[in-house]
Amino acid sequence: MKQVPIIDLETAAKMVKDGDTLLQGGFGMTGNPVHLMHALAEIGTKNLTFIGNNTGEAGLGGGRLLRNGQLKKMIGSFFTSNPDAVKAAQSGQVEYELLPQGTLAEAIRAGGAGIGGFYTPTSAGTLIAQGRETKIIDGEEQVFIKGIRGNVAFIRAWRADTAGNLQYRMTENNFNKAMATAADLVIAEVEEIVPVGEIAPEFIHTQGCFVDYLVEAKITLEDLGSSASVSSSKKVDENRMNMAKRALQELQKGDVVNLGIGIPTLVADLITEEHGIILHTENGMLGVGPVPTDGGGAMDYPVNAGKIPVTALKGSSYFDSADSFAMIRGKHIDVAIMGGLECDESANLANWAVPNKPLLGVGGAMDLAKGAKRLIITMTHTNPDGSAKIVPSCVLPLTAAGVVDLIITDLAVFAYPAGKLTLIELMPNAILEDVRAKTSANFIEKLG
Repeated sequence: MKQVPIIDLETAAKMVKDGDTLLQGGFGMTGNPVHLMHALAEIGTKNLTFIGNNTGEAGLGGGRLLRNGQLKKMIGSFFTSNPDAVKAAQSGQVEYELLPQGTLAEAIRAGGAGIGGFYTPTSAGTLIAQGRETKIIDGEEQVFIKGIRGNVAFIRAWRADTAGNLQYRMTENNFNKAMATAADLVIAEVEEIVPVGEIAPEFIHTQGCFVDYLVEAKITLEDLGSSASVSSSKKVDENRMNMAKRALQELQKGDVVNLGIGIPTLVADLITEEHGIILHTENGMLGVGPVPTDGGGAMDYPVNAGKIPVTALKGSSYFDSADSFAMIRGKHIDVAIMGGLECDESANLANWAVPNKPLLGVGGAMDLAKGAKRLIITMTHTNPDGSAKIVPSCVLPLTAAGVVDLIITDLAVFAYPAGKLTLIELMPNAILEDVRAKTSANFIEKLG
C-alpha cells in the first residue's frame, strides 16, 4: 500500500512557489486548510493566483495572504464576506474573476477529470458571461466554461490514513473533494492521521491516489471565524416574518427546497417535521434542521450556505459542492426561495450586484435561479429611499432572465400567469393604493 509522506506546515508551505496558482478548499472557514494558509503567509510567497469559493475572512485563511500582499489574482464565487477582498478588488489592487458557485465547482471538477470545459445555462445573459463563448443547445443559451487546474491544492479533511485516503466531516467536504483532483501537487491538512485500514472503505471520500502529502493540524474555535458559534436569540421584524409565513404556504410535503440568505432563511424557523419539507444547502447537505439551541458552532455542527451552524434531521446526507450544484442544475430542487433587489415585468431577477456598493459575489444565486423548478422571491416592496423594486425592466445587473414565478413583498404577492405580471394578493394590513403607488411596473390585478 502507498505511504504518503507526513510533513510539517513549514515544509508544506515552501512547496508553493512565486507565481503559482493555488487551489484552497473550504466554504468560509469550514473545511478550510487554515493552518497551511497561515504557514504560507509566514513564508511570504508572492504573486499567487488564489482560487477558492471565497477569500477566507478578514485576516483568516486566504484573507491573511491578501493582507500580506501575496495575491496577484483572486478567482472565486463570493468575496463579500471578506471586506478586505472587496476593497482590494474594487480598488484594482488585486485582479479578480467572479464565477457562479456551481460553475466554479464544476470547472474544478472538470479540470480534475481531464475535461477541457463545458457549457452551462448558468450566467447566460448576465455580466458574468460577457466575453465568453456561448451556444444555443436544445433551444437554450449556454455559456462555455474552461476547466480549472492549479499548481498546488491546499485541502482540509477530518481524517486521513497513511496511504492518503481522506474522510470529510459533515459540510467540511464542500470544495475539497474536487480540488484534491485538480492540482499538480495536493497537500491535505487533516485533524487526525490513522493507520491504513482504520477508515472503512465506504467512508473514504477522497482516494489516496490524489494526495501527495499529509499535514496533521488541529482545528480550534479561533480558526472557524464567524462560524465558531451562533446565538439562538434573534428579533425578527413582523413584516419580514409575514413574508416568510406566506412563502411557507407555497411549499408542499416532500418538496426539496433551497433557502437563500436574508428573509428566506426565516422560513426554516417555521418548518416543522409535519411539513415534510427537505431543506437543501448548496455547500453540501440535504435535510437541514434548525439552528442549534446550545450555542454550538461549526466544531460540533454542519453549517448552511450562510455559514451558520445548523442541525441535521433524520435522513440527512452530506456531499461535495460539485454534486450539490449538479442537483440544482439537474432540476432536482423543487423550489428555491431567494431575496431580490429588483424583479420586472418579464420575470427577470437582479439580486447579486449594486454598482458602487461593497458587494462582490454571486454565490449560488445564478445556479439556483436557472436550475430550481420554481423560484420564489421575497423582498421589501421598496428600497430605503422609497423607489420601487418591482420595475418595468431591471436596471441592476441581472441574475437570470425569465425565471421568477412568484414575488412576495411586505405589501403584496405577484405571480406571472400567462407570462404577465399579476397582483394576486395583498399582505396583512396592506392597502391596494399603496401597492399601485409603490410599483413602477405595469401589472394586472386579479385579487381573490
